[in-house]
Order: sequence, then C-alpha cells, then structure tokens
Amino acid sequence: MQAIIMAAGKGSRLGNLTENMPKSFLEIKGIKMIEYNISMLHAFGIRDIIIVTGYHSEMFEELVEKIDGIRCVFNPFYEMVNVLGSFYMAKDFLHDDFVYLHADTLCAPEIFEAMLREEGDIILPVDYGPCDEEAMKVKVKDGRVIEINKTMECVASEGEFIGIAKINKSVIGELDKAVVELMKEKAFMSYFEGAVQKVIDEQFFRVKSIPTQEFFWSEVDFIQDYQRANAGIPDSLIQMAKEEFQE
Repeated sequence: MQAIIMAAGKGSRLGNLTENMPKSFLEIKGIKMIEYNISMLHAFGIRDIIIVTGYHSEMFEELVEKIDGIRCVFNPFYEMVNVLGSFYMAKDFLHDDFVYLHADTLCAPEIFEAMLREEGDIILPVDYGPCDEEAMKVKVKDGRVIEINKTMECVASEGEFIGIAKINKSVIGELDKAVVELMKEKAFMSYFEGAVQKVIDEQFFRVKSIPTQEFFWSEVDFIQDYQRANAGIPDSLIQMAKEEFQE
C-alpha cells in the first residue's frame, strides 16, 4: 500500500504560528503534524509515501532525507492551485492501493485502523453531525457517499469528510481521468473531492463512508483548530510519533 500526503500549503490563516515554515511543521505537544502522519503510516506498515510539497519544500526534503521510502514531489504552482493541482503533480507515482491524506489533518489510530479494515473502492471516514460552511460536507445513501463538496447547504449534509481516505488501485484510472478533466476545465481552485465526485457520478465504484465514532480528529486551519488539537490529541498518537521522531 502507498500513501500520498498533501503538504503544499502555506497556512496563512494561522497567522504568526506558521511564519517561515510550512503549515504541517506546526508542532502539537512538541511534534510536527507531518511527523504524526508519517509515524501513523509507518505504524500500519505503509512506507511507500509521496509528499506533495510547495511552500518551503526544502524543509520537507531535509526532514525525510534519512527516512527510507518517502518521495517529495514539488508543486511549483502551489500558490495558484488548490489541492487538486497538487494531486495532479504526483498522481503518476500511484500504482497500488493508497491512503490519501492532508498533512494538516490528524486522527486517532482507531479511525485509521477502521478505514484500512473496511472493504470498498473508496473509503471516506465521516464525522456525522452538524457541519459549518467551511466543512467538506457529504450526503450518504445506504452507506454510500452520493455527494461530497463544500458548497452544499449545511442542513442537507449528514456529516463532514475528515480529509483522510483509502482508495483501491482499481479506481486509479478513473480518478486520474477525472483529475485531468478538471484541470482541462481550468478548475484550478478545485479540491481533490471534485475528482472523487466525478468518480461517484460514474457509479462504477463503491464509495463508502465509515463513522469516526467520536474518536479524535482535527483539521488545523485556524488558531481555534490548533487549540482544540492541542487539547484533544490522544496519548496513543503522541506516543506513536515520539517513538519514531524523539528517540
């Protein structure tokens, strides 16, 4: 299994917290967010990892220099495109089942393990409940995700996709096609989920949701998110990262 981590962003909405460093280098309990994600992948046996970089890409290259199996792919257009553009830059390196994740999203090992265990073509962990406007909202029918975007009305959504997914290698061809179509349409500010929606619309694959079941997860976009992540991060996740990065 492979993994692709979206890590090109600057994190300007976090103000001085991310001054002169990539967003995912922000530390929680003394450990960088990118380190938490690498240690999580390694703990579940995933060592073939692609990190799509942008802002201060050299810092990622230095971090992973001595870690086998990690490839950094630089997106020179990171200031002009959204996440879909970063995925486009690295999609040709994917050839196996893979985990997709944002470098600024953390989750408890229990969510990650449940996602890996679940069978389906695309598995999306969803935090069921009320959403705000910023959330990547989902609509689900009979366990299948039928709509995913940020633009649907909050009252129409059943929950928020947390930004971490498992994708079967059988989907790669159609996913690549969807990504290319969106880029040809100049949808440069589209999210990765725009390509997932195209795959859903084709109805060839099982796009399933699993509940987060109130286990910890956090996407760190704003200072309030950072404060919540610091307050709620589980000891199991901290210990996992410490064993690898604070030996």
